[in-house]
Amino acid sequence: MPELSLLQRRQRVLGSQSPLFYDKPLHLVRGEGVWLYDADGRRYLDVYNNVPCVGHCHPHVVAAMHRQAATLNIHTRYLDEHIVRYAERLTATFDAPLDTVMFTCTGSEANELALRLARFASGGTGIIVSSYNYHGNSASLAEVTTALPSPEPFAAHARAVPIPCLYQAAPGTSEEQLAEQYAAKVAEAIASLKAQGLRPAALLIDTLFANEGLPRVPAGFVNKAVALIREAGGLFIADEVQSGFARTGEHLWGHQAHAVVPDIVTLGKPMGNGYPLAGLVTRNELVEAFGRSALYFNTFGGSPVAAEVGMAVLDVIENEQLLANARNVGAYVQQGLERLAAKHALIGDVRGKGLFFAAELVRDRQTKEPAGLEARRVVNDMRERGVLISKIGAGDNILKLRPPLVFGREHAELFIDTLDAALSAL
Repeated sequence: MPELSLLQRRQRVLGSQSPLFYDKPLHLVRGEGVWLYDADGRRYLDVYNNVPCVGHCHPHVVAAMHRQAATLNIHTRYLDEHIVRYAERLTATFDAPLDTVMFTCTGSEANELALRLARFASGGTGIIVSSYNYHGNSASLAEVTTALPSPEPFAAHARAVPIPCLYQAAPGTSEEQLAEQYAAKVAEAIASLKAQGLRPAALLIDTLFANEGLPRVPAGFVNKAVALIREAGGLFIADEVQSGFARTGEHLWGHQAHAVVPDIVTLGKPMGNGYPLAGLVTRNELVEAFGRSALYFNTFGGSPVAAEVGMAVLDVIENEQLLANARNVGAYVQQGLERLAAKHALIGDVRGKGLFFAAELVRDRQTKEPAGLEARRVVNDMRERGVLISKIGAGDNILKLRPPLVFGREHAELFIDTLDAALSAL
């Protein structure tokens, strides 16, 4: 019998539906900075992964992990200086009154816990999300997910609202008009919940709207939506799993661009640079009140090793000035994408903040018909050329570009040149 390939072995033990990137899956064996290496020794420029936000296998993070793992790793039900020091440093990066953290291992757990807190604090059950969202894979989150297929039907206690996009707006519509139009959708969702006898508990959104394709939202929209949910007695949960940790180049947290302080902020992927570290930050009185009614603990969430890894990530962001790097290199990438848009009619719009970009591919710039098939071809061609990207959006036509924060100008130039070649090949 011939020996099974790695793909065949994977499908046998993980199932054939376990997702893989690219038509020709990658067998990666090593990572360093912005580079990934396959089993044949070929290197790939990573322009997609935000999990290793300070770079793959950063030596400072790896050393912190190794040092603490060799000393002590236990849960949070013992006193530990590392855990408390990290919690103090992390919460100090947020605006008042966000001053208390609850640790988890994944963003899904963080968002699940946030929903529990919101329901406890509001006394309601109604949840409002975007009409193209993903916040995790627990049962409670799957039943409010709209961006991925799921056997769970959309929950009767949830409402999905469309998110405004200036690129898709009708000609002549002002930002203020667009913000009002879409805030009215939130008001309709709240009224619909109340008509069903459901009290609103939370508005759960990523303030960059990453899965929605990073739309350029009109100024004031988020503030209007938050004011409406709070007026109805609900809380605002900001999912920072993709937009946090200096990603935007403007602030450490994505929600800070909207001049509104959330009631709960959820954290995940980049928090541990690949180590399973996540959590939420909220005000102390909410955690105290919840704790008197529910004993929350997490065996692995916020362990001493996790705390030291999280501290090391914050060290690197600060010491290597990655917020400024995201801003400066991000502007350079944006300029490059705009040059490509002027050259290639397939690019209908480019947008982004810091080191997070979207390039929307369309078959016709007037009708803005999504070019989903073309986007897939570009993503796979880029992989063959040694650059890793992905795609998102309801039309599966928006290139998702989100490199590690150590991405430099030389990497940006390689990315832009390769994308130019892939687009030209179409």
